[in-house]
Amino acid sequence: MFTQRFFQVTWQRPAGMLCLLLSATFAQGQINDQPRQLNWLDAAMARSVEDFNLPSLSVAIVHDGEVLWSQSYGETVAGSGNKASTATLYAVASNTKAFTSAALAQLVDQGKLDWDDRVQEYLPWFELYNPYVTSEMRIRDLLCHRSGLATFSGDLLWYGTQWTSKEVLQKAKQLKPTTAFRTQFGYQNLMFMAAGEIIEVVSETPWQTYVEQSFLKPIGMTSSILSTNELVNRTNVAAPHNELGSGIQTPIDWVNWDNMAPAGALISSAEEMAQWMIVQLDSGRTATDTLWTEQQTQQMWTMHTPIPVSSWYNTMLPSMHFRGYGLGWELYDLHGRKVVAHSGGYDGMISRQVLVPEEKLGIIILTNANSSVPWGWGHDVLNVLLKGDRQTPMLDFLLESKREEPAERAREEAELLASRLSDAPSSLALSAYAGTYTDPMYGNVVVSLIQDSLQFKFEPTHLFQGTLEHWHFNTFRLHWGTQMMLPKGMAHFALNMQGNVETLDFDVPNPDFDFTELHFIKQSTEQ
Repeated sequence: MFTQRFFQVTWQRPAGMLCLLLSATFAQGQINDQPRQLNWLDAAMARSVEDFNLPSLSVAIVHDGEVLWSQSYGETVAGSGNKASTATLYAVASNTKAFTSAALAQLVDQGKLDWDDRVQEYLPWFELYNPYVTSEMRIRDLLCHRSGLATFSGDLLWYGTQWTSKEVLQKAKQLKPTTAFRTQFGYQNLMFMAAGEIIEVVSETPWQTYVEQSFLKPIGMTSSILSTNELVNRTNVAAPHNELGSGIQTPIDWVNWDNMAPAGALISSAEEMAQWMIVQLDSGRTATDTLWTEQQTQQMWTMHTPIPVSSWYNTMLPSMHFRGYGLGWELYDLHGRKVVAHSGGYDGMISRQVLVPEEKLGIIILTNANSSVPWGWGHDVLNVLLKGDRQTPMLDFLLESKREEPAERAREEAELLASRLSDAPSSLALSAYAGTYTDPMYGNVVVSLIQDSLQFKFEPTHLFQGTLEHWHFNTFRLHWGTQMMLPKGMAHFALNMQGNVETLDFDVPNPDFDFTELHFIKQSTEQ
C-alpha cells in the first residue's frame, strides 16, 4: 500500500546545461556553488540506492523554468542489466491527484462549475453515510480529505476489482465515518474518484481523455500514460518490486488502477514530470498557452484542511511550523519557505514531488521499490538546495529503521507465536468452516476445504486468495497465495448459539487497506 549493487549515473546535459548549472541562482543566494552541491547530491543518491537495496532511482530538479539537473541509477528490473534512465516510466500514483485538481481548475476558469458547487448537482446518485454530508459535500471538499471517512477507507472496493468508479462510489455509501465532516484530515482516494466523475459529466469527455488532451499533450508529456493497459509494447518501463524476507528485490505484476484513475493512475518519467513541475511553478503557463489561471493556483495551494505538526516532525524538521492539505497538494513550510508537495504509492513503486514556489524550484524522485527513500529525499534535498548543508536527517532515520527491520520483525513474530494457545484445537471440523461468506458492501469470500487445507478467495479481488492455517480455537493465520505487498494476517470465524459458523472477519495489519471494514456473514456451506 523497499540495495541494489548496480547503478548508473546518467548526466543529462543538453546544449547550454553547463552554463545553466553555473549561472542559475536562488532568490536568497543559498547556493553559491551549484556544481559542488549537485555533485554531492549525485554521490549521496547513488549511495542511497546501495544502502536501501533499490532496483532504481530516477530524479529531476527544475529551477526557474529549466531542468537544472537529472539523474538515474540502477536497473528497470533488478538483476537484468537494463539501466534506468530519466525517460524510464514509473507509476507516480497519487501525484495524479494534482492533475485532477488542475482539470477542475480549468473548468472553473471556463465558468462551467464553481469550487463551491454541490457534488449532487453533477452526480445526483452520489451518497455518503449521512444525508446532511451528502447534500453539503462541495467540489472543493472532494479534493482536501475532510469527508469524515478514515484514511484509505473504502480502498478495498476499487483495488483489484472490476467495479467501475461509479459502482465503487455507490457502494461507499455504507462506509462509516470516523470523524465529523470537515473537522479532521482523512486521506481519501474515493473522493478524487468522485471528482473524476464530475469532470466527465461537465466536459462530456472521459477523465483519461480530458487529462491527456488538456495537460499531457500541451505540456509535452508524450510518453506518459494513464493506464497499465498502455504498457503493452513499451520498453523503457521500470518493473515494480517487492523485497522478500531474504532481502532480494523481486519483480511483481502491475495492478490495473483504471477504476480509480483520477486518484492515482498516471505512469510517467522524471523528465516528463519535470515539465509538469515547470508548468505548476509558472501557475499553469506553457510556452504557448495558459492551462489555468494564477487565481486557480492560489486556490489549489491554499490550506483547506490543517494537519497537526507532530512531536516527531518537530524533532526531525524543526523549521516546519505548519502542515495541511490544499486541493490535491500537501502544504507545509521548511527553511522559511512554503512547500507544495505530494507522494505517490503504488504496488512496488514510490514517488515524491516537491515544489518551492518562491524559489521556482521543483524536485521529483521516483523508485520502483516499496521504499520511503523518495519521501526522505524530498525533505533532505532541500537541506542542500536551500540551506547549503549536507545533512540528511530523514535518510539517516530511514536507514537506521531499515537496519533494525529484521530484528523488529523477528521480535514481532516471536511475540505473536508466544500469544498462540498451543492446546486450543478448532471448535469444529475444518469442513464446517467452508462456505460462502458475504459482506453487503464488498461481496463474497469463498472458503473451501481442499486436501485437508482451508483455502480462501475474495471473489471481487482475484489477488486476494490463499490458505488459512489453524492458529487456535476458531482463528486461522492467513497466508497470501500471490506475491504482493500485504503481510500475513488473521481470519476469525465466530459461532452462533447453536455452535454453527456464523461470521468471518479478517485482520491484516498494514497501512493501506482496512480489512476490518468488512464483516462477512455465512450464506452457504461449501460442498
